[in-house]
Amino acid sequence: MQLFVGLGNPGAKYEKNRHNIGFMALDRIAEEHGFGPWRARFQGHVSEGTLGGTKVILLKPGTFMNLSGQSVGEAIRFYKLTPGDVTVFHDELDLAPGKLKVKQGGGHAGHNGLRSIHQHIGEAYRRVRLGIGHPGHKDRVAQFVLQDFAKADADWLDDLMRGISEGAPWLAEDKADRFLNTVAQRLTPPRAAKPKPAPQSKARPPGKAEEPPTPDERSAMQKLMDKFR
Repeated sequence: MQLFVGLGNPGAKYEKNRHNIGFMALDRIAEEHGFGPWRARFQGHVSEGTLGGTKVILLKPGTFMNLSGQSVGEAIRFYKLTPGDVTVFHDELDLAPGKLKVKQGGGHAGHNGLRSIHQHIGEAYRRVRLGIGHPGHKDRVAQFVLQDFAKADADWLDDLMRGISEGAPWLAEDKADRFLNTVAQRLTPPRAAKPKPAPQSKARPPGKAEEPPTPDERSAMQKLMDKFR
């Protein structure tokens, strides 16, 4: 069994915020893979289903971001899971918009949701880092992550969500490389096939004029006789 956790803030006010891209990822997975309805549990909401033959619990903590670990801790204790069974989807300032990386263990890099999870289950869980870009200065970060995605972000965001959903079964089977390949194929448009060159007729050497046909100097009688030979 796997526990997929999406990070975000609860409530319609935050629904389209950059900080809520983790929630968005889980919503797309649940929708496209026929997961069950969302139910209130573990100070959040869960949906159950299967990915690639593996049972997966999707969890969206209902606490605010900086308390996410409380919800995650309750869930893994109930299902008797280890931190290695947990995958957390979260926004990443240090990646360009639309970029994605998978990381196992490590620090929280100042992310409040990850910091809280570290406090409750340790750091040995897997993260799917979803790039949202950086505002350029640390003083603008708090405002930036709590703003909605711009309309110009709609296309790459949809491609990213679709790629995550299509690749999710590989992630559930612990094949992160196949997951990353699937996402990359969705984000990279197919190359247009090169047109085949048109067949070229044999050109006459430059400066050489076309030779006129040889005139038929046979008499009418000779032409008639040649016809019946």
